[in-house]
Amino acid sequence: MQSAETTLAVEELDIHYGGSRILRDISLQVPGGSIVAVMGRNGVGKTTLLKAIMGLLVPSKGRVFFAGEDVTALTADKRTRRGLGYVPQGREIFPQLTVRENLEIGLQAREGGGEVPEEVFALFPVLADMQERMGGNLSGGQQQQLAIARALVGEPKVLMLDEPTEGIQPSIILEIEKVLLQLKERGEFAIVLVEQYFDFARQIADHFFLMDRGSILLQGTADELSDESIKTHLTF
Repeated sequence: MQSAETTLAVEELDIHYGGSRILRDISLQVPGGSIVAVMGRNGVGKTTLLKAIMGLLVPSKGRVFFAGEDVTALTADKRTRRGLGYVPQGREIFPQLTVRENLEIGLQAREGGGEVPEEVFALFPVLADMQERMGGNLSGGQQQQLAIARALVGEPKVLMLDEPTEGIQPSIILEIEKVLLQLKERGEFAIVLVEQYFDFARQIADHFFLMDRGSILLQGTADELSDESIKTHLTF
């Protein structure tokens, strides 16, 4: 059972695609104010897990709790309005809209809408200079920053990031790392990070869940797990 400080919890979750069981009895807890890394080789079910938490996939068994509420039956848009933010793999920004218009779409997750907060531009200064530029004209790293910023304007209680460093140049990975550490220091919400890049995850995560074949095989705090024990689940 989830503890009082848990913001997000998954209990004995199964996902099936046709006759294939993709997730197997997944249980995890995400404390408020923490960064949790979900890691593993390609194809072990990490993205499927995030989609199930987000409500984009219907579990065949198990429950999802968010902010103390059982949200298993809620649609993705209702989970978003309750404060669950999601940056999918591939970013999925709107290429034919400007940077500012992309950010304004993120406001739909907030009660009453409002204006794009200046704080977002303080976190990602490059976006302040490119507000009128089309999203499709940004570099991959800039699009990733925009996707994270768009999720942040919705004021999430939990922010889920799927492979945020994929295809991103090292300098922008460092900028994203800096932003996530700043957000972590504030302790205002939790971050769930699906990641393959060990050094990035190791630098920022408080807790690790290592997956293989749809199951969690190893979990622990950053202090409890050695580099070798984590890397064992990342290489073939």
